[in-house]
Amino acid sequence: QVQLVESGGGLVQAGGSLSLSCAASGSTYSMGWFRQAPGKEREFVAAITWNSGGTAYRDSVKGRFTISRDNAKNTVYMQMNSLKPEDTAVYYCAASQYSFTARLGEYAYWGQGTQVTVSS
Repeated sequence: QVQLVESGGGLVQAGGSLSLSCAASGSTYSMGWFRQAPGKEREFVAAITWNSGGTAYRDSVKGRFTISRDNAKNTVYMQMNSLKPEDTAVYYCAASQYSFTARLGEYAYWGQGTQVTVSS
């Protein structure tokens, strides 16, 4: 069983920055960040593998968000810059034991979620 503990998030004005972190209690193959806005489906944001540090992003956050990992701390981070009101959502950290993917169903473990609100 893998437990994920998220921190970060909050309220920021458009154009501002926020950082999220996710500490994992066990070993997995990759980690991802997803988000869910009110009335919308949960969507992929970014992912990273523990071994090679390979990354993937959804198009709308490329160049603004950066996912990274600290293997020694078993922690994944996501730096979010140039935030837009449309980035407002609950952000979830997730862990996949076997895949590096944007597919929500491939992630078996999920954090509790943290709110990110971007005001215009």
